[in-house]
Formats: sequence, C-alpha cells, structure tokens
Amino acid sequence: MQAEAAVATLVDPQTLMIGALILLGAPGAGKGTQSKFVSTRYGIPQISTGDLLRENVRKGTQIGIQAKSIMEKGQLVPDEMVEDMLARRIETGGDTDRGFILDGFPRTLAQAKWLDEYLKKWSVRHGQAWAAPVVISITVGYNQLLRRLTGRRSCPTCGRIYNIYFQPPRIADLCDNDGSKLITRRDDCEEVISERLKAYERQTLPLTEYYRAKGSLHEVNGDQATDEVTAAVMGILENGDRL
Repeated sequence: MQAEAAVATLVDPQTLMIGALILLGAPGAGKGTQSKFVSTRYGIPQISTGDLLRENVRKGTQIGIQAKSIMEKGQLVPDEMVEDMLARRIETGGDTDRGFILDGFPRTLAQAKWLDEYLKKWSVRHGQAWAAPVVISITVGYNQLLRRLTGRRSCPTCGRIYNIYFQPPRIADLCDNDGSKLITRRDDCEEVISERLKAYERQTLPLTEYYRAKGSLHEVNGDQATDEVTAAVMGILENGDRL
C-alpha cells in the first residue's frame, strides 16, 4: 500500500504500543476501512460494543440476559452494563496488552469520562505508560458524505456493494457478477441519511470538544484518497505526530 511507504518506522509495527484508539467520524467517513487497516498493521483488536452486547445476549451471560430484557422493552442498555462488558473484554481477551480500537464507544460525555478513569487504573495495574486514549476524528464534508451514502447500491443476489459516483457497475443498475438489478436500501435514502448525519453531529460535538480541550484530539481530512487518510493515521500512531 502506498500509505505504508509514505510513513516509515524504525520498529516492527506489531510491537508498537498503540494504547486505546478512538476513531470518530460520521457514517460514511471511512472509520471501518481505517479500523481494519490499523487492526491488521499493528496487531491490535477492534472492540465493538455492539458486537459485545450481541455476543453476551447470544451466550446467555448474566449481563446478556439483563440486556435482552431491557432491549425487549424498547429501552436503552444502561451505561454501567456497557462499561462492564467493555472492561471485561479488555481485561480477559488476552490481546489488548499493546492497545485496542474502540468501535461505538464512547458515545456520550459520561462514557468518555468513565473511559478516562478506567484507562488510568488499567495502566497502573499493567505497568503501561499510556493512559489517555488517542482520538482521531475523520472529517468529511456534508455533500461528500451524502454522495458516499446515497450513491450506494447493492446486489440482492451476491451482496456486492457499488457506489454510482465512485465505484459504479460496468452497466448502470446491473451487478457485474450476475446481472441482477441493483437496489437502494431504505437506510441509504437521502431523507434517512440526512437525519442520521444531523443526529451524529448533535451526539458527537460534545465528545470532540471534550477531547480537544484535553489535547487528545487529532483531525484528519477524510475527503482525501483512502491511502492519504491512512498515511495521516499512521503518522499519528507511528511518528509521534501526537498532540
């Protein structure tokens, strides 16, 4: 990958101490792509609180049973339960000694403050030098996000995803693999996406300001090519381009 050549490091990335990494960004900003790259390059896990919740429900753990009962009533799972699941995953997973990527957490100021206190205690217990999380916000213009999200089309037969603006099929509206008529998911309609983006902005603004005030926030221009975004992320994690 060009991004790897753009940022040189004198040590094996699989031995680097990354710490807790939080990637912020609106739907369509490219967090998933960057998370997969970071996880593979540095050998640290991506921990999704949504996946943890579903796993606990599936396994029928005590937390899972409680969470299922709450969700069946249409209520939100309390922060305390989510935090407990996250702490157990970090402490018992056996793969978090050098760091981890947090997916879907924190979502609120209360969760961010809990995480700060948890990481301080975690660092002391494990003799680690890191405590504060590294927070990278991938920023993308509103119109660009709309094109990325409203342009998505999927094949109902093979599941392949296209984008009519950036990765169109060879023949308009038809899948390259099997010729099936491409469909637009309801979640990719402009009205739905517009509301999702507005909700994200309302929810995340306090978080970005919180981490900015603490000196932990790094902003990366997500309008760039994917390799350039990746190079910026690597510069933050490998070359000391941290605030």
